[in-house]
Amino acid sequence: MLACPSGVRSTPCYAQPSHFTFTLSPRYISLPSPNRPRFLTPKRSSNLCSLSLLLSTNGVRCNRFAVRALPDPEVSDSVTGLLQPVSVKIPFGGREILIETGHIGRQASGSVMATDGETIVYTSVCLSDVPSEPSDFFPLSVTYQERFSAAGRTSGGFFKREGKTKDNEVLICRMIDRPLRPTMLKGFYHETQLLSWVLSYDGLHCPDALAVTAAGIAVALSEVPHSEAIAGVRVGLLGDKFVVNPTTKEMENSTLDLFLAGTDNAILMIEGYCDFLPEEKLLEAVQIGQDAVREICSAVKALVKKCGKPKMLDAIKLPPPELYQLVEKIAGNELHNVLQIKSKIPRRKAISLLEEKVINRLTDKGYISIEGTTGPVETIQDLIDEDDEDEEIVVDGEVDEGDVHIKPVSRKPTPLFTEVDVKLVFKEVSSKFLRRRIVEGGKRSDGRSPEDIRPITSICGLLPRAHGSALFTRGETQSLAVVTLGDKQMAQKLDNLASVEEFKRFYLQYSFPPSSVGEVGRMGAPSRREIGHGTLAERSLEPILPAEDEFPYTIRVESTITESNGSSSMASVCGGCLALQDAGVPLKCSIAGIAMGLVLDTHEFGGDGTPLILSDITGAEDASGDMDFKVAGNEDGITAFQMDIKVVGITLPVMQEALLQARDGRRRILAEMMKCSPPPTKSLSKYAPLIHIMKVAPEKVNAIIGSGGKKVKSIIEETGVEAIDTQDDGIVKITAKDLSSLEKSKSIISSLTMVPTVGDIYRNCEIKSIVPYGAFVEIAPGREGLCHISELTSDWLAKAEDAFKVGDRVDVKLIEVNGKGQLRLSRRALLPVPETSPEDPSSKQLTDNQTEVDVTDSWKASDEGTRKEYASVPKTDGLLEGIEQTKVKSSAPKLASLSKSNSEETSLLPRKKIFKRVKKSSSKAVTGVSGDRLASSHRGNRDTFIKKMETCSWCVKCDSEAGMSVCVRRLRQVSLPQVGSQVLL
Repeated sequence: MLACPSGVRSTPCYAQPSHFTFTLSPRYISLPSPNRPRFLTPKRSSNLCSLSLLLSTNGVRCNRFAVRALPDPEVSDSVTGLLQPVSVKIPFGGREILIETGHIGRQASGSVMATDGETIVYTSVCLSDVPSEPSDFFPLSVTYQERFSAAGRTSGGFFKREGKTKDNEVLICRMIDRPLRPTMLKGFYHETQLLSWVLSYDGLHCPDALAVTAAGIAVALSEVPHSEAIAGVRVGLLGDKFVVNPTTKEMENSTLDLFLAGTDNAILMIEGYCDFLPEEKLLEAVQIGQDAVREICSAVKALVKKCGKPKMLDAIKLPPPELYQLVEKIAGNELHNVLQIKSKIPRRKAISLLEEKVINRLTDKGYISIEGTTGPVETIQDLIDEDDEDEEIVVDGEVDEGDVHIKPVSRKPTPLFTEVDVKLVFKEVSSKFLRRRIVEGGKRSDGRSPEDIRPITSICGLLPRAHGSALFTRGETQSLAVVTLGDKQMAQKLDNLASVEEFKRFYLQYSFPPSSVGEVGRMGAPSRREIGHGTLAERSLEPILPAEDEFPYTIRVESTITESNGSSSMASVCGGCLALQDAGVPLKCSIAGIAMGLVLDTHEFGGDGTPLILSDITGAEDASGDMDFKVAGNEDGITAFQMDIKVVGITLPVMQEALLQARDGRRRILAEMMKCSPPPTKSLSKYAPLIHIMKVAPEKVNAIIGSGGKKVKSIIEETGVEAIDTQDDGIVKITAKDLSSLEKSKSIISSLTMVPTVGDIYRNCEIKSIVPYGAFVEIAPGREGLCHISELTSDWLAKAEDAFKVGDRVDVKLIEVNGKGQLRLSRRALLPVPETSPEDPSSKQLTDNQTEVDVTDSWKASDEGTRKEYASVPKTDGLLEGIEQTKVKSSAPKLASLSKSNSEETSLLPRKKIFKRVKKSSSKAVTGVSGDRLASSHRGNRDTFIKKMETCSWCVKCDSEAGMSVCVRRLRQVSLPQVGSQVLL
């Protein structure tokens, strides 16, 4: 309750109970320091300025109290003053990067613009003014985003803007978070947010290592209290030479991808992938990376001295030191017994009950209470509701210029310790007891020695309809791995800053449901942890996969963790390897994964100070230990590794010992995997799709695709295959569910892409269609050729339908392939030559050497089923030039003899090569003309030409009118093309 100068009595209004004692005044409220913004530290209460007045619900101004700020001239100067821009160059492997601060993001606690080549990363660090509830997890959130505008692109989709965080961005977020977290000081509970954007990308310099380094510099320049500045580098191996921060082009030829982050004197995080690299080579790469990090950190420290902000060390709130002794005194003996329980769930429940017991004793009852206070505690909110029961207390001498200090009466013993502090201390004490048991007794919670591996069992072929499956169990950690095989359409498309489309033919998806640890939790999109663990297992298995030309399948592995008690990602590696073998994937070798732990300081527990390395750690050992080092590979080399450090001080000798102990553990795990029962089948499942690879001439690919993809779609519909994938280099992949459809599609594609040779004979071919000028015969599935009407029989044939029908089967011979790949066939060439008298004109017509004349411009698109037209007309040398011309005055025409043909074999030549315009005749009116003059003197349409030919008493080919009628009848079967007004024969 406030006593206003006007004498109006009013009740103070609080939104919620307060944990602090307020000193209220009718003029201002002085906020206690824990809830005050970090930059406000008032020293006096003069020069106050009103910020707001509380209003009642009915709109009438309430005179309860006024809220006023506490300005400080020094604080005001620091708030309005902005940092001066600073730009420095620091070493970054074999080159230098530009670091700028004070240019952009000046209102953030720390902001940095890092430039490497033309790749620019902007990073900012901000923290909340009010601390959050204490917890054992530092309130740090990291967001990394690759904006497509950095590469001059725009994102796909309808909204045309960046949306859900991509897997690659999640992985880089984790690489930023993991080395920063161990450097943060305990007891700092202000929520901290780190944002990082790629603003420019040149396609040559990777932004991930630059982002980690920029994040370390931004935190070092900010007010966030931390122990050391960090930096990150990438190390590649080109031949026998290690390269620090290689370019993207250099990484294409690198056999090592090592990412390392740390301080100037310790390693905090490493992650990398390699192709069975020996441990000695890996340690050498780590040493080179550590030297580069040390050089960067030295430059960062100089920059921090120049423009860094003071750290908020006064905001650190740690539990009281005496609380540790009280927790050990209450729970020490019971905790020692609980930690000996081998099973995870019973041990977890026993620890939870013991924790609840400690909390009840140190909070509700309390070891120490405030003197002179009895009864229940009445909160500030109770004062609002019970204003009639409370009277203001004004002690003599405490009223000064209208200030009234209200002191609420505490009616219940106030607990000495908060529940959060007790929980934090209990967790630390439990970890201490676990570490002491391992160091002093040499035994872990489940009774193993530091080098022992938990019992391993594995089963393959668990799921009958899956293409491959395996259940891998190691102690209380279990992974169900399932393999699915598919074609290219099942590949995972990657959307990255590079403009080139990238597809993954192998990917592993890791799932960690809450049921795996016996808990209830949300189910939804994969978490960052799941994406990170899945990528580690995927990169571990990738080196043992066959090449795409050897095994053309897209491979998907699903690892579902059904039980978890540590090292679930390495269980995914072991289970995934067995499932791949069960699916029939021809692996190069088998690999296994193991997680290593560490107790760094053994002096505390009576040891000799030598770090104690643990093999195949459990969840409790991971949480209480100092290191989580995952290594995957075979007996001789490493394929992937990941190390997270929780303390500062891991050195290369410790890493070397951990790697050697991990190699021994992998060998033992591989030996247990060989005992899998039932073993993997190592053959394709009958439910897996069949994929066949064909190699055709690159220029024949379009023949398979067809116009607008019509041909390939028709093949898929006709044969029932799932997909046909073509490449520009002539590689054709056919995916089918059964062998019969696969063979049928292979036959069609082979016929479409075959290169026929003149003279080839095709037996038992089906007539697909009949046209006025011949028949189209299918010599192979999907490949047809024209057998002209003159080539169907050795006798004269008026119509093809008279002797053949669709569906008949004939033997044909390939007699020509034109420039467009169109085929001309002949049945007559395979028939015996009939013996005829040379005196018979009709026989002479049939047996005389003829050539087929092309009367159309081109064979219309063969893929659309249209055909090329032909007409059979007699061939003469020079077009009637061989006929002996009669005299003009002659009243009776004489027989003209034709020059004999030089070729005994019929041929079909393009029109451009065989036709020529009929020359104009210089002779005038005639009573009888030879054939060449007749052809040259008559111009016009087809009917006119035929009519003139019928009135002629001579035939250009035969010397009888019977032959003339045959010739005219033959001409009427086709439409003769015209050029201008001239008829072309």
